[in-house]
Amino acid sequence: MPERRTVALVTLGCARNEVDSEELAGRLAADGWELVEEASDADVAVVNTCGFVEAAKKDSVDALLEANDLKDHGRTQAVVAVGCMAERYGKELAEALPEADGVLGFDDYADISDRLQTILSGGIHASHTPRDRRKLLPLSPAERQGATEVALPGHGDALATAPEDLPDGVAPVSGPRAPLRRRLGTSPVASVKLASGCDRRCTFCAIPSFRGSFISRRPSDVLGETRWLAEQGVKEVMLVSENNTSYGKDLGDIRLLETLLPELAAVDGIERVRVSYLQPAEMRPGLIDVLTSTEKVVPYFDLSFQHSAPGVLRAMRRFGDTERFLELLATIRGKAPQAGVRSNFIVGFPGESEADFAELERFIGAARLDAIGVFGYSDEEGTEAVGYENKLDADVISERLAHLSRVAEELTSQRAEERLGETLEVLVESVDEEEGAVGRAAHQAPETDGQTLLTSAEGLVPGRMVTAKVVATEGVDLVADCLDEEAGR
Repeated sequence: MPERRTVALVTLGCARNEVDSEELAGRLAADGWELVEEASDADVAVVNTCGFVEAAKKDSVDALLEANDLKDHGRTQAVVAVGCMAERYGKELAEALPEADGVLGFDDYADISDRLQTILSGGIHASHTPRDRRKLLPLSPAERQGATEVALPGHGDALATAPEDLPDGVAPVSGPRAPLRRRLGTSPVASVKLASGCDRRCTFCAIPSFRGSFISRRPSDVLGETRWLAEQGVKEVMLVSENNTSYGKDLGDIRLLETLLPELAAVDGIERVRVSYLQPAEMRPGLIDVLTSTEKVVPYFDLSFQHSAPGVLRAMRRFGDTERFLELLATIRGKAPQAGVRSNFIVGFPGESEADFAELERFIGAARLDAIGVFGYSDEEGTEAVGYENKLDADVISERLAHLSRVAEELTSQRAEERLGETLEVLVESVDEEEGAVGRAAHQAPETDGQTLLTSAEGLVPGRMVTAKVVATEGVDLVADCLDEEAGR
């Protein structure tokens, strides 16, 4: 009997990282590793890091150090860093953080089992020297689909393991680039990658340099993975990538998302399809129509506005202004009055004047957003904005961040109050004797947009869809009465 090998995956960052962790879990399970929930119960703790902003990087380092402490008491023998921070810094991170027994980049994912076994056995795997991953794929999007030698987390690659040889709970290979996948939880919600990478060149963002250029997954693979998730009990799929509005451009059809969404909604067992990460400048009338009129596709718009003052947006290498953004929102709500809209904003960008900041506050005041994330600007190495002049003092950025955060909190609470009396479809996510039943309405994405507390939990189970009426609010959260407990599907 082969020696028992246990591994735990600790995931930080966004939903895209969660998908990557489940791909790694699928690969490891297929090679005989036993997956455990707690790092303290594992021979190897794999920390899937985030490398987006300083706060996220600090959280990643803290998680690695916390996992390293387990080696002094308990089963854990090795701690390994993967994910965006590991890819972005590679050898530099390994040298700066000797507590990590290994730092693995995206190119190591296909051989993750061998890499972990080497490290667990006391061997050393040399960390990579980071490179600009935008240069790994052809400049022309149309030529990228044939670049099978490039590691693309969430896309998978050709595997020798036959589907019939896979252990229970591991997704079968549905195409030449379909990943193995093993769910790491029992939530009725799961993310599905539409694409990876980004072709936009926002001056504040380093993601394209370590995630690479934009490349779509084929619709057949997205559908196949969604069908498998439905078989695992998933009721809602959330489509994720760095930019979903670009989906299909490298497959010869920029409107491919509009045709894919109804197909996903028709998958047996799927009750809700949600699209995240939309670029305002790339929103198309046809896409708005599909998002607001397709049964089971929720009218949810995760729009990356970032700012609304024209001068700041141009410095960010982005497009639009307050009036154009308000017109977009009016178009959406004209088709779906209950549509959910969320966005993130950066304050204190180099050169942001008091008038620019006032313009941003004016937009947020008029936009009626359901959820708002506000971040203070900070230099990110490798980005164009690092070299910009007219940097704002840190105390000015902090003051503006605190002010707009207070405004955002007040406005999103008011927006929640506007939903009093609305009838919503709520997907139950958890049921607890003390806390009751908690779920999310169509305008509430997982983890970011608040939740809905159902006043009665009788007869409810996770994964059930119920019709409910909003009777109260708690900040951005809603309190709702079930109208018909037999409405679950």
